[in-house]
Amino acid sequence: MAQYPVVRKACRYLGIALMLVLVGSGVSCRPSPKVYRVGVLSGLAFIAPAVDGFKTRMTELGYVEGQNILYDVQSATVDVAAYRRILQQFVENQVDLIFVFPTEATLEAKAATQGTDIPVVFCYVVVEDTGVVNSVREPGGNITGVRYPGPEIMLKRFEVMQRIAPHARRILLPYWRNYPTIPSQLKVLRPAAEAVGVSLIEAPIESAAELEQVLQSHRLADGSLDIDAILFMNDPVAIMPETFLVAARFADQHRIPIGGAPMEVENYRPLYDLLVDPYTSGRLAAFLADKILRGTPAGTLPVVSPEPYLRINYRRALELGLLVPESLLAEADEVLR
Repeated sequence: MAQYPVVRKACRYLGIALMLVLVGSGVSCRPSPKVYRVGVLSGLAFIAPAVDGFKTRMTELGYVEGQNILYDVQSATVDVAAYRRILQQFVENQVDLIFVFPTEATLEAKAATQGTDIPVVFCYVVVEDTGVVNSVREPGGNITGVRYPGPEIMLKRFEVMQRIAPHARRILLPYWRNYPTIPSQLKVLRPAAEAVGVSLIEAPIESAAELEQVLQSHRLADGSLDIDAILFMNDPVAIMPETFLVAARFADQHRIPIGGAPMEVENYRPLYDLLVDPYTSGRLAAFLADKILRGTPAGTLPVVSPEPYLRINYRRALELGLLVPESLLAEADEVLR
């Protein structure tokens, strides 16, 4: 019986010695922390600040780049082939999550991740009539994100044009040909224009040169125009500098209002713009990504809808001899005087 304490003491020493050996050899009893890998596809340069918003908010939520999260940020602009190549690489690398924008890149991400367990979080996406999600409340599958309220914004852009330039009865509507966000916007815009007797001159294009040709076709023999205003939709035409600049120069030359595009190129600015801030959208997307990385299925998280931002260029209105109603100025988030 007297031997038992000796045996117990020897076992205790043996355990301590074994622990010291393990520590000395670099072996830890605690599991290594998870390092998440996130593939980021920035599909349109104008929306690129969404990446900064996303990463900043993720840091605030405890994801420190280089420690417990790694980002693979890839960029392309309205290039489906490039989208597919980038997304295929993300899938092959088995990333833990894909953050993607805008709409057409998100549709490619949804297709690329079919049959995998890789969740997709999007932002700046028009979900109406695009097939991105089953519904806003229940996105379904492996996807959720932050929508771009395209139809609502388009109606508001049209309304603002009517309030500032009620004389505009023929409005040119340039947009990117076959772009997935266009049908849902036209669905609400056409009846709204018809109800107030406004003719929409639709102009599908795919380049700045094509837009230039369209604009010149509306110049009459006497130098006047058969259009009264230009209204941009929620698509690449409105946020690509080269297309905006063509339209802005033409509008300035002929002293007609141009609205909707959130751009400033070579000191040209629209009469007003209405948009959603990309940086804010990226922050909202990070909130969803955090929930997904913590175990919530992406398709069960409702899509988030941010608030749009209205900015009125009061200086330009005065230059064009237009009166901006005080009620509209009061609604604006920013007035450039």
